[in-house]
Amino acid sequence: MKITFCVAVIVASFAAVDARLVPNAVDFTLHPSSTPHIAPAKALLKVPLKTNPHFKRNARAAVLKAMNKYKMFQSDPSRHNLATTGTVNLTDYENDLLYYGEITIGTPGQTVKLDFDTGSSDLWFATTLCPRCVGKSRYDSSKSSTYHKDGRPWHIGYGDGSSASGICGTDDVNIGGLTIKSQTIEMAEKISSGLITDPSDGILGLGFNKLTTVPGTKTPVDNMIAQGLISKPIFSVFLGKETNGGGGEYLFGGINYSKFRGTLATVPVDASHGFWIVAVGSSSIGSTSIRAFSGIIDTGSTLLMLPNFQANQVARALNAVDNRDGTYSISCNVADLQDLKLNIGGKNYVVPAADLIFEQIGPDQCLAAFAYSGSNVGILGDTFLKNNYVVFQQEVPPSVQIAAI
Repeated sequence: MKITFCVAVIVASFAAVDARLVPNAVDFTLHPSSTPHIAPAKALLKVPLKTNPHFKRNARAAVLKAMNKYKMFQSDPSRHNLATTGTVNLTDYENDLLYYGEITIGTPGQTVKLDFDTGSSDLWFATTLCPRCVGKSRYDSSKSSTYHKDGRPWHIGYGDGSSASGICGTDDVNIGGLTIKSQTIEMAEKISSGLITDPSDGILGLGFNKLTTVPGTKTPVDNMIAQGLISKPIFSVFLGKETNGGGGEYLFGGINYSKFRGTLATVPVDASHGFWIVAVGSSSIGSTSIRAFSGIIDTGSTLLMLPNFQANQVARALNAVDNRDGTYSISCNVADLQDLKLNIGGKNYVVPAADLIFEQIGPDQCLAAFAYSGSNVGILGDTFLKNNYVVFQQEVPPSVQIAAI
């Protein structure tokens, strides 16, 4: 399964930018081979298409990753003991990574592939300080004229026991053609086996700076705003469906109105935990009502993870079977399923029945694209985001805007 990725940046005056885009926007595009829907500008920087050669659908791996990422919210750990049952091989649980992009670090720029993740806030990646990182694109600080030593240690641990650690530095970071000066970077010296096989070289966190591992660190988006690189404190996310060629785009500082239909609805965000948390009101699937819950909008999670009670409500409506590992088995026949409607900010956002099917495991049996989170908090991952355009606004008061694609 190929996932394509390219980057475009508009470097032009207000008048030169398509009226559909907010001015001074950096267009970071995950896109098939066609040209992005933006008007001609003075300069359009394109990055060659990229693929994830390791991609494979693995619902159980996606559930494990999400549960471990949000372990702080878990209320019923007994229901999801994947790490000890051996159901998932932890050394390749990241192979379901669908979307990743490239940025450059230093002068001259050194390219790294990163997982763009609204569910975390650190910018870390493999470096030449990491002997185990052979096979990854490794940043070498000695080859950058703009690198400055910081020396503070950092460590990120995940619930499955995987981890990364190293030291901090600062360097220029180029995202989509615009350069962030003196960005704090976390240079990996050690990466555990669970991350070595990850097709990306690290993570670019797009959460709030409360989540940063090193206190006081400004995130890349913080610095984009502080350094005047974008005129609006927003970034927008469009994730394309594989059935339509895949791809998508991150747009920093703007909104691409050609990527969605209808109007954007503004929804308040609870950023108290550092995540993009929204209130999901009473929702429905067919004639079944789904109890309200709080959900984290997370581009770094593959599935739609529902709180246990709500997941079971959806499962009953679809005659799904609880596999007792976070996943559900459902019919592979779309005619047997129904659309899921999530009420956010008073509007219903639809996940079509076809998108509730994730992975075929038998002639007539599939694993669902929804799962239970093991907590009272849901995770609105790629299953949701492939059907809805989201604009993230991080300045006080934080909010998101959502529109159906």
